[in-house]
Amino acid sequence: MIADLKPYPAMKGSGVEWLGEVPEHWDVRRGKNIFRCIDVRSETGDEELLTVSSERGVVPRRSADVTMFKAESYVGHKLCWPGDLVINSLWAWARGLGVSKYHGIISTAYGVYRLKGAVDPSFIHALVRSTPFHWELRVRSKGVWTSRLQLTDDSFLCAPFPIPPLPEQTAIVRFLDYVDRRIQRYVRAKQKLIGLLEALKATIIHRAVTRGLDPDVPLKPSGVEWLGDVPDNWDVPLLGSALRCIEQGWSPVAAEGIVESEQWAVITLSAVKNGYFNKEAIKPIEKSASVASNIELQPGDFLLSRSNTRSLVGDVAVVERVRPRTILCDLVYRLRFKAGVLVPRYLMYVLLSPIGRRQIEGDARGSSQTMVKLSHRHIRGWRIPLPQTDEQLKIVGSLDGVSKRVRAAVTGIEREIDLLHEYRTRLIADVVTGKLDVREAAANLPDEAGSPHESEAAEEFPAEEITREFAQ
Repeated sequence: MIADLKPYPAMKGSGVEWLGEVPEHWDVRRGKNIFRCIDVRSETGDEELLTVSSERGVVPRRSADVTMFKAESYVGHKLCWPGDLVINSLWAWARGLGVSKYHGIISTAYGVYRLKGAVDPSFIHALVRSTPFHWELRVRSKGVWTSRLQLTDDSFLCAPFPIPPLPEQTAIVRFLDYVDRRIQRYVRAKQKLIGLLEALKATIIHRAVTRGLDPDVPLKPSGVEWLGDVPDNWDVPLLGSALRCIEQGWSPVAAEGIVESEQWAVITLSAVKNGYFNKEAIKPIEKSASVASNIELQPGDFLLSRSNTRSLVGDVAVVERVRPRTILCDLVYRLRFKAGVLVPRYLMYVLLSPIGRRQIEGDARGSSQTMVKLSHRHIRGWRIPLPQTDEQLKIVGSLDGVSKRVRAAVTGIEREIDLLHEYRTRLIADVVTGKLDVREAAANLPDEAGSPHESEAAEEFPAEEITREFAQ
């Protein structure tokens, strides 16, 4: 269906640089001919609280991850209604706008614009959030620097809008809604497959670090109630018995400019993520005599995030490659071990497993879910199922192979998801600016968009075959 889309038969110049040619029967109108400003205030402050998300448009605040504090009272705050275009005037340049589906309270700093005449609100929503119109929002937002750009009412109402006839607007909306549902269904199938692969990897890791690689190994009670049995030649010591030291970095001042070969850098918290070390997650720092006395990272270093949200605190990674003069940051620990006792990558897999996460999350302390920390005492008190080092190395070799294959599969799926999102973005842009004619395609859509089998058809990856392969 989409492959059969063609350009409109007759086009004309729009007089707008970013818009180019438009269909001959379309109009190009200024915003002031389409919208009127609305400024109605709440008398009780009891209406639904709304917010503007750059990803989702206008949504209930309760459904969004908003960190700003709530006001003591919302009396006197602005109101919007379904069909109103709401714009965060300070965030318009980053797509902080959308047509609301809700009646509720918004910030007094937001602009509210009500459509007048024969214009479909859903068409306007797709248009103002499209990539081409994003350029118009950026150049009309004024300020000293990007984070302080502001879009005024007058500037927005002077923007040009390509407007097809109302029946065609409806056809465009119907077509885009149908395609969007199919794409989102396909993406959910891919995300589900990623979840299955990650769950399978976690199961394999748990089995390896609690039973080893021999399925027939004799077992004995571990002495730890929640751990159960372990191979009879394994110990379950405290991690502190294998540690030589726990080191912590500091937070230096960031420097301006590019990271040069002779300049020092510090890793950021995102360098340590679920067993992977991201060597690109660094930032430059000012040269200082004190830098030399800090902890410079070396290949083989074991890293443990000491502070983050409850679900991410205790993330681990082993440094594989790192640029010279890169130091540890204050939110990450470096653990050093006694010789011949504990293989760093084996400990990494133990802490990635359910038995590791149980202890990490149980010991994480903080005043909120977003500011939890781990102390030296907690780390030293964790129980670690521990075979001899030669068996640790065999387990690491096996799990490295599984992790590599899962990572390759997940990376491929994530790339497909990215391409789908890019395709969706380009398709919306071409349709709402009149580059593709969807009238016939929209007329031929089924009455109820989507069929019970579309979800199954969307999942082209052989999930059962992939999971069976990694389980072997």
